[in-house]
Order: sequence, then structure tokens, then C-alpha cells
Amino acid sequence: MTVRSPGSPESGSDTSTSGSTSAESDRTRTRVLSRVADVLAVVVLWLILVAPSDLAGLTGASLLRLPGEALVIVAVVLLIPARGRTPVAISLGLILGIAVIVKIADIGFLRAFDRISNPLFDWVYLGSGIDLLNVSVGRSSAIAILILAALVVVVLVVASPWALLRVLRLVGRHRSAAGGVLIGGTTIWIALALLGTSIGTAGPLASWVTGRTVVQHAVQAARGLSDQQTLAEAAAVDPLRQIPDDQLLGALRGKDVIVAFVESYGRIAVEGSAEAVGVGKVLDEGTKRLADAGFASRSAFLTSPTFGGISWLAHSTLQSGLWIDSQQRYDQLLETDRATLSDTFHRSGWRTVSDVPSNKKRWAEGQKFYKYDAMYDANNVGYQGPRFSYATMPDQYVLAAFRRLELASPDRPNVMAEIDLVSSHTPWTPLPKMVPWSDVGNGSVFDPMPSQGPTPDELWRDAAAVQAAYGRSIEYTLSALISFVETYRDPNLVLVILGDHQPATIVSGSGASHDVPVTIVAHDPAVMARIDNWGWQDGMRPSPTAPVTLMDTFRDRFVTAFSDAAPQVRTP
Repeated sequence: MTVRSPGSPESGSDTSTSGSTSAESDRTRTRVLSRVADVLAVVVLWLILVAPSDLAGLTGASLLRLPGEALVIVAVVLLIPARGRTPVAISLGLILGIAVIVKIADIGFLRAFDRISNPLFDWVYLGSGIDLLNVSVGRSSAIAILILAALVVVVLVVASPWALLRVLRLVGRHRSAAGGVLIGGTTIWIALALLGTSIGTAGPLASWVTGRTVVQHAVQAARGLSDQQTLAEAAAVDPLRQIPDDQLLGALRGKDVIVAFVESYGRIAVEGSAEAVGVGKVLDEGTKRLADAGFASRSAFLTSPTFGGISWLAHSTLQSGLWIDSQQRYDQLLETDRATLSDTFHRSGWRTVSDVPSNKKRWAEGQKFYKYDAMYDANNVGYQGPRFSYATMPDQYVLAAFRRLELASPDRPNVMAEIDLVSSHTPWTPLPKMVPWSDVGNGSVFDPMPSQGPTPDELWRDAAAVQAAYGRSIEYTLSALISFVETYRDPNLVLVILGDHQPATIVSGSGASHDVPVTIVAHDPAVMARIDNWGWQDGMRPSPTAPVTLMDTFRDRFVTAFSDAAPQVRTP
């Protein structure tokens, strides 16, 4: 038997063959993985470019669109030298990743607020959004959603530059083929655009979704910068500052004036919806009950600057007489000395009060800008009952506590107050029920009620159930206000009831107006006589033909009607 030594020629030949086979296998696997990565990069980039910025376009058909941005990318690669591709891929990839995040935000904002997002200023709503998420789905679910959202952001920011870099290199390796694709693709894209060819709700086949998103937000940012000067100029011209204090609001001397904002009380609640049937019944019966108690009422509509949420934009618009439709404008307004309704009443001798039960900490703007003498919130009205989702306490308790703290004393100055009622705030469940006013006490009477209704998670599985719950919540708050006036029958009360904005599109539907009902209730006929020329309709329910004015006209119109010297204001 011949035994070959490890160093013999035959043994070396076997090792060489084995090594060569292994290296070839590694190269083949690398080529396959590289091609898979290239295909994945193309798919990722395609999805980034065709991803819609609205729910209507969020369909499988949207994947069939031809993104014009892809053709621009191919053209850029063919024009720039190889050494410039990496920095271009990284910078442009980051822009595309951010654009997708913005498109996702736009979907949410269009759904909730009927507008696109504003990344420069909307981040300030994050805290409020997290609070609402906590009370809507619970702390654990909220944390899981936030972690998932953070992961999506990280993945998009990393994946976009990676995908674009691979695509740029792929195009660079196949320049001739890429040139043909560019010419053919551009021809097809232009033809589809000119013909207006579309595919279902996904929109035109010749897509420019990402490019349009980038342009929209760039224009929005530019307008925001110029808008700062516009608001500053408008705030500086204030007719109320020109009127002597003793000539302001003379027709309301001796009256308590309450401006009650009803959360999400929009036009949809009084017309054109199933919810309007129940709400309309409450308003019609309320009109009769108040009339029997000696109170008259007149109603119309105001156009709110906001939709679906961000209520403080409506509050500040009504109070300041300026159109505050963005957080940027709101922040800027707070730095001015613009006269507010509350400040105007304060100058005229009223004790001014804010009652915001959703506030859980000190509200600095209330004292600094609105000039309130007293501010009530979730912590200082003695409430010891349960929370109702977003609402820290029922609206009936808010009204009862306000009467106890401000109106019950016979030896007091007249009061002007803004009360923000939030039992009708999304998610509209669970809801409290009315109890006898004498039983309200410290609020513990409401203890059993939260468990008697569905949780937000249960309710929001069915859009029809959400809409019905919204209607019931508006009925509850309006019933509380009507019962409050009817029960205590203060002949010196002047009550302004209005919505802050329409509810989100799940209730209002797409394309709904920004109109909200507004009603003035008073016992003294002389008060109503002052608004005879407004053309408002009798009763608490405005009809579809009721007058509509912008919310920023209310301050000057109201002060004009009840002052001895009228400011020079524009016609609403």
C-alpha cells in the first residue's frame, strides 16, 4: 500500500480544487446577495417616492404609479461624476426619508385637522398628543405606539440614503441602459400627465407626490416667515386700545358674562348628519325651556380658524380679534399687547376668570396675556371624582364649581369668564350622565359612571359608533348648560355658547366646513336689542341659512354692540 504524504502533489491538487470551488461559491453568493440588495433598494426607493400624503391615495394601486422623481434621480446620476454620487446619495436620501415622515404626518393631520402638517411648529403638539394617546388607549399601548413610531423614523432615515446610494451605483454601472430608461420613461410620464391618466383613488399614474410634498412644505415655511410681519402689523392696529375704559361695555354693566366653549361643537352637530337629530332635539327643547324661564336666545355660525383640534387657536382668535390659525401665529400673538375680550372686561371693572378643567398645571399665558384675575384648572376646584378619558371632570361639575366659587356670593363684583367645556372632547367615551345639581358635591357621585360605557379602544373599532358617541357627548354638554341656566335663573346672566371647531373627519367627513354654532342667551331684553342688527336667528339651533361670519370678527362686533363708544371696525 502506498501512503501519500500530506505534501505530495496529489494531495495539493485536491486542496487547490477545493479552495477554488469555495472561493467561486463565495463570489456567487456575494453576487446574488448584491443583486438582491439592488432589487430591494429599487423597491424601497420606489415605495418612498410613490407613498401618498393622504388616505385616499393609500391603496395598492398607488404602487403602479410612475414617479417623476425617479426620472430626475436617473438624470442626476448620469450628469454627476462618480466621486460625487456618495454625498449626493446621502444628502438626497435624508431629504427623501424626511419627506416620507412628513407625508405620514400629513396623513394624520389631514385626517384630524383638515390640513397638512407644519414640521417647524407642529412639534409643540407632541406633548398634548401623547397625553391624549395615554387617556385613549392606556399607558402601555401608548408607549408601544410611540416606540413603534420612533423605530419607523429611524428606519426611514437610515433606509432612504442606503437605497438611494445603491440605486445610484447601479445606474452608474449601466449608464447606456439607464439613458434609454430615462428617455423612454420621461416620454411615457409626459404622455400620461398630458392625458391625465389615473388609477382609481390612487390619483394620476404620472406621479409627483414626493416632489409636491417637498414644494408644499418649502412654500409653507417661506409663507410662515413672511406671516410674522403680517401678524405684527395687524396686532399693532387695535381699535379697542383707543377707547377710554369708562366708555367700554356700558350696556353690560351689572351683568355676569360667560363665554362657554363647547369642545368639538361643529356645524355637523346641527345639520346634515345622524347626530344632528339628537342634538337638534336638545337645542329645540332647550330653547323652549329657557324661554319658559324668561331667557331669550339667538344663534348663527362662526368660521373657526382650526379643525378637529388645537382649540387654543379658536380661543385666541375669538379673544384677540385676529385670525390665529397656526401655532406660529399663536406664539407670536402672546408676545404682543393685543387687547383680548377678557382684558377689555378687566379694564372696564369686571372680575375676569378662566376655567380650563383640562389644564393640570399653571397656565402662564392666562395671567400674562389674557390678564385673568383668577384661573381655575383640574387642581383647584375641589374635584374628587373619576376621570372621563380626556375630560378630567364632567362639564356639569365644572359649571357647579364655577357657580360655587364665583357666582354664589351676593357681595361680589360682576364676573366675565371663559369656560372651556371638554366632556365632548375626543375620544367621546366614556360619558358622564346628568345628576341633580344638589347632588354634584365633590364629584364622587360620578364614580360609577366611567365603567358604564365602552372604552376608547372598544368604541373606535366602528366609525358609526364613534359618530354616535360624538353626538351624545354634544347633547350632554348642551344639556348641562341649558339646565344650569334654567336651574339658577340669574336674571343678570349673559351666556355666549359656541364651538371651538368641527370634530375630526371621522365624524365631519372630508371637505367639511370650519363653521361652528354660536348662541347668545340673556334674560334682559335690552341685551338682545343690542344685537338686533346682526341678523341672528331666534332660538338655540341655527338653521342652514343662518348668518356665517369669521370668528376673528366677534371681539370687535361684540364690544361695539355693548359699548357707548364704538371702535372703528371692518364689516363682518
